[in-house]
Amino acid sequence: MEQLRAFAAVIDAGTFEAAAVRLHVTPSAVSQRIKALEIQVGTVVVRRSQPAAPTSAGLVLLRLARQVDLLAAEAEAELSGHGVGGQGRRAAVTVVVNADSLATWFPAVFAELARDDGLELEVLREDETVSSELLRDGRVMAAVTTDGRPVRGSTTQVLGTVRYAAMAAPGFARRWFAADPVQGLAVAPMVNFDRSDQLQSSLIREVTGRRANPPTHHVPDSTQFVTAVAAGLGWGMIPEVQDPADGTLELLDPAWTRGVRLYWQRWKLDSPALARVSDAVLGAARTSGILAATERGDDDRQTG
Repeated sequence: MEQLRAFAAVIDAGTFEAAAVRLHVTPSAVSQRIKALEIQVGTVVVRRSQPAAPTSAGLVLLRLARQVDLLAAEAEAELSGHGVGGQGRRAAVTVVVNADSLATWFPAVFAELARDDGLELEVLREDETVSSELLRDGRVMAAVTTDGRPVRGSTTQVLGTVRYAAMAAPGFARRWFAADPVQGLAVAPMVNFDRSDQLQSSLIREVTGRRANPPTHHVPDSTQFVTAVAAGLGWGMIPEVQDPADGTLELLDPAWTRGVRLYWQRWKLDSPALARVSDAVLGAARTSGILAATERGDDDRQTG
């Protein structure tokens, strides 16, 4: 168990020295545990790079290491007589969430979990493609994703649908879309969240019937993305809930809207801590008023 804990700590911290600080041992002790683990499995599991990274064999062990550590923490809490949420070692749960969810409905999860003193929550912000990969590799235990296909060893539940609309600043809309909206869509500057964001490009292909290469800006922050569009940097697909409704944004065409269906994927693991996080996420999705009924949704790609 200590070998697996050391392995996960090295991957999380990035170096043997930082892992030693986390585990309250010496770097030499961490190195010895990793070497013992590699001898036991018969291959190298840590790539000694900057930062340290798991080898292909290490990825197989990473998921096991996190599961063992989570269950061990919960067991220690129970055996200490304090129970989960007491004074024992805290159960650490790592999840990955896309940026638009973090900026809108997901913060309700924090309020729900704030009363749980026995839990340590780590939230990673990545787009939906990376989220599935992180879940598959064992780097996270659960994910908000647009991929409804369960990762091996995980379960999937529908959260709801976020509605996106093509919007722009009024002056920008008059300049680029007043004469010929379809042609404007093909040539007007657009704002993408990052280079993985295909929501704007997919709308262009659907509406114009061709691939276009307009000037493209990248603003990898949900709030600043809306600010950039409102400032006239380009048009973009804005979550309806983030429309400031103060006249700074204008709907380009009522038909240029898309639904992005969100799913919650989590490990199939009998863990009270992971179950509490899942309950909080599902509860936030149900009560937020941001996620629409799934029947309205399409399986388009989510930005962020």
